[in-house]
Amino acid sequence: MKRRTVLSMEQALSLPYATLRFAQLGWRVIRIEATPSGHGLPGDPNRYIGSRIADDDRRSYFVAPNVGKEAIALNLKDPRGQAVLKRLMRELDVDVFCCNTVPARYASLGIDPATLRAAKPDLIWAGISAMGPRYPEAPGYDPVIQAMAGYMEVTGDPKGPPMLAGIPVIDLKAGDEVYAGVMQALLERFDSGVGKEIHVSMLQAAASWLITVLPLIDYGCQPGEITRAGNEHRKFIPTNVYPTSDGYIFMAIGSDVQWRRFTAIPKFACVANEVRQTNEGRHLQREAIHAEIAQVSERHPAAEVLDDLRCATIPATRIHDIPQVRSLEALSERLTRTTLPDGRVVRMQPMAVDIDGASGELAFAPKYGQHTRSVLAQAGLVVDEVQALYNAGVVA
Repeated sequence: MKRRTVLSMEQALSLPYATLRFAQLGWRVIRIEATPSGHGLPGDPNRYIGSRIADDDRRSYFVAPNVGKEAIALNLKDPRGQAVLKRLMRELDVDVFCCNTVPARYASLGIDPATLRAAKPDLIWAGISAMGPRYPEAPGYDPVIQAMAGYMEVTGDPKGPPMLAGIPVIDLKAGDEVYAGVMQALLERFDSGVGKEIHVSMLQAAASWLITVLPLIDYGCQPGEITRAGNEHRKFIPTNVYPTSDGYIFMAIGSDVQWRRFTAIPKFACVANEVRQTNEGRHLQREAIHAEIAQVSERHPAAEVLDDLRCATIPATRIHDIPQVRSLEALSERLTRTTLPDGRVVRMQPMAVDIDGASGELAFAPKYGQHTRSVLAQAGLVVDEVQALYNAGVVA
């Protein structure tokens, strides 16, 4: 695979996650951050979130999404900064430009698709925003979009308040859409020689995942079918968390055949009856089924119950905490890694999919503006030109 070059005016998580996926492929990713404004800390605010890992601007929340990248600081409010951006695109033969600022700022920063693709016609332009260019002022924050897109309404205990998902799923979904869109655009460019613009709306991307609930409205569904269900599955009975004598397990029964295998386990035979032979019948008695299973499971250790379920080919697992997930045999050898400046190795999340030749070792996240001088030099700017830009506050 050809090594591509990506320039990304990025901050927070959604876009840094997308460009991390490019870095994992071995592509060159150069993140652009603003020059100091005199108001607040410089660069991506996420640099300063979490515990101090290496130094003040590379804290725990920032590192994992930004390994394997370079970082420059460029003032795109200044026409000279915009001219530098265009020069970088041409001289570094940039394939992809990305950004996740509000669309209202595109034109004033000189990063709108028309301006950048006029400078480099084969450029692939990709932007993430809250609701797309038709809503140019809307800021895109994962928890707000979770609330707006109904995710909080369908998450949590039905007797409790709406809840956020435990990870920023919409940020990550939007990042994946950029990754997929860029790959499609590269394929199309191979045939046409022309670039493309991609606009990812966090709201629309999130709503595309409402496949199990949104269409039910026009089927005349009951209100309970499209609201919180706790740990239950709304359709497949029984699927839920169950107590054991030494912890909780999760079990999922997805067919009547699995139900018959489950109730053939001697300790769970008492849960069976004529009505419950079908999933439709089990819906009628769902609360009783969950209660009766729990009454049996809580009398036995998790290992014993899971062994029974495994022998009956019923999907089930302990509920792992994050350290246990990291130690799973299926994942432990697939974790990506980076090395802190002091030599400590950090194990991070695996790649989403194994790719031949991809390196699991990525350089530590860059300091603010760490590569400004070297990147400008590669674009052909001589020392005096670079220093003049520094002196004028165009770069940092």
